[in-house]
Amino acid sequence: MKHWRLYFKQNQGLLVAIGLFLFFYGAYSSLHPQGFTAALFNQNSNECFALVMAAMAQTIPVLTGGLDLSVGAILTLVNCLASELLGGTAVENAIGFAACLLAGLACGFCNGCLVVYGRLQPIIATLASSAIFIGIALFIRPTPGGTVNGDLAFAMTYDLNEALMAVGLSGLSGSLAWCGQIPTTVFFALLMALIWTFFKRTQFGLEAYAIGASAEAAFMSGVQVKRAKLIAYSLAGFFAGVGGLYLALQTSSGNANIPQASAYTLNSIAAVVIGGTSLYGGMGGAIGSIFGALVLRSVAFNFRVIDEQSALGFLANPLYQPLVEGVVLLAAVSIGAFWVFRIKNRLEIFK
Repeated sequence: MKHWRLYFKQNQGLLVAIGLFLFFYGAYSSLHPQGFTAALFNQNSNECFALVMAAMAQTIPVLTGGLDLSVGAILTLVNCLASELLGGTAVENAIGFAACLLAGLACGFCNGCLVVYGRLQPIIATLASSAIFIGIALFIRPTPGGTVNGDLAFAMTYDLNEALMAVGLSGLSGSLAWCGQIPTTVFFALLMALIWTFFKRTQFGLEAYAIGASAEAAFMSGVQVKRAKLIAYSLAGFFAGVGGLYLALQTSSGNANIPQASAYTLNSIAAVVIGGTSLYGGMGGAIGSIFGALVLRSVAFNFRVIDEQSALGFLANPLYQPLVEGVVLLAAVSIGAFWVFRIKNRLEIFK
């Protein structure tokens, strides 16, 4: 019994985020004419994935006690870069994939250098770098457009069967037919979650948590603070790059949209808090942020299926939706973060 109480206390934020997601997405699926079908789930997962990656990217700097305001800008930059590099042959596309991921990693590393060697506050450093990244994105893609290989985009954004057939294999059938209908985004998200889990259990991941809990104590304990921050911001850039790469595959184009970049950044912060990660650092994790992002998207999905003749019919009016969405998100963030404020001493959660 004590073991379960300890597990609940350590993962309360994650459990709240999962509960909120099940509530909002369940309500949406119940009202949608094609609710609980593979086609609807595939469509929704495509719409969620970029924000999920942005939320994961935001989580790691937050764990170190910082805040990355360039997440949306990195995502947008890689989106524009991908629209230039993913329209060729299989070999060219493979090189383009690697270049896009390296670009995201490099942007994160630059942020880390500004914070570590420039000795700037993370919020100031990343605010400045976000303007630079958006400027580069506008240079690459001054107007929306670009070319992404259609077969590649379809295979990477549909389901497992399409992905298998794209590499010359046959789709799943028989008792495994249902597996073939699982969206590829689910497998990509699982892969990113595994990368996060591996990082969290390495020395670098533990150092990131230690720095967030107390940078001074971590330094006095022998933690390589500079190295840990560089790796944390670099990994954040990598996750944001994955989101931008997938956005290019989803839309088959690139767009240096400044409001879109800002929206991804702000929503990534909200997703982190909903997922139970403390903005003070040292507590939480990217898995909770994944569900935090899903909560945000699920709230927006519900506006699509509101019956205009119902008591909540006014929500079908786009003019009222931002107001109501803001109230709902504020409530969700409050619920997700409330447990943190009840902890007087962070060490209490490990008792």
